[in-house]
Amino acid sequence: MAGGAFASSGADLELVGLQKRFPGFTAIENLNLTIPAGSFFALLGPSGCGKTTTLRLVAGLEEPTAGSILIGGKDVTSTKSFQRPVNTVFQSYALFPHMTILENVAFGLKRRKIADAIPRAHEALQLVELDHLAHRKPQQLSGGQQQRVALARAVVNRPALLLLDEPLGALDLKLRRQMQLELKDIQSDVGLTFLHVTHDQEEAMTMADTVAVMNKGAIEQMGSPEELYELPRTAFVANFLGQSNLFTGAVTEASADSMIVDIRGIKIQVPRRRAQRHSGEVTIGVRPEKLMLLTSEPTTTPGLKVLGP
Repeated sequence: MAGGAFASSGADLELVGLQKRFPGFTAIENLNLTIPAGSFFALLGPSGCGKTTTLRLVAGLEEPTAGSILIGGKDVTSTKSFQRPVNTVFQSYALFPHMTILENVAFGLKRRKIADAIPRAHEALQLVELDHLAHRKPQQLSGGQQQRVALARAVVNRPALLLLDEPLGALDLKLRRQMQLELKDIQSDVGLTFLHVTHDQEEAMTMADTVAVMNKGAIEQMGSPEELYELPRTAFVANFLGQSNLFTGAVTEASADSMIVDIRGIKIQVPRRRAQRHSGEVTIGVRPEKLMLLTSEPTTTPGLKVLGP
């Protein structure tokens, strides 16, 4: 793919004490978040957790009740949506059916009277590998191709920040998985900052450098996909990202390396370094794929079960 003039144009996104209240409920409560320039960041969570509201606040489609939004160090909280260095790709492609693909991509540039609108549109179509279809109409393309056109139309404006609102939700499973890889490749090529909102765990874990799991208007945990899966800090994160067997009990002993949790009379020894809490009541999570079935009981201290590493 050709990165060309699109490279190295991302910007930091910083949300400071962001709050959004609607009549009767609070959608976002004191959200603090920094997304580094050039990263692929995913906001992941169930419906109603506040992720789409966060995206709309960043895009300027909603006004925050409190807090600040900074893009590239500049406070844009009071800036109109069209004045922000931001573009959004929605689940619905919203392509003009009477225009060719090239005309769709060049539309915004022409409206702004950009002199080299057509060459820049061709470059954006080359990026998504659709320049050979430049003169077709949207209805002549597949769903995946239309989504790539929508992406090219967003990227051609060279925004500092690209917002993706459930962009692959309308595609079938096979095409969605293909587009996940293509989106990641495109993001690496263009160097923009991507903020991707989704409820699809596989989508977030496949594409994002960093994932923030949201629940009830707040971030439960943030980190790399591997960290969130291997070391979830809450039962919500453990259950939302894959499946877990959860056991709750009280910590009865703790040493420098391990702790013993009493679960209904069964003592389970767990590594201390994997625990978020080291006293009181805790919950132990075991992923199904981590289980080993043995034909005979292993040699351990009587009454003690060991989980690790």
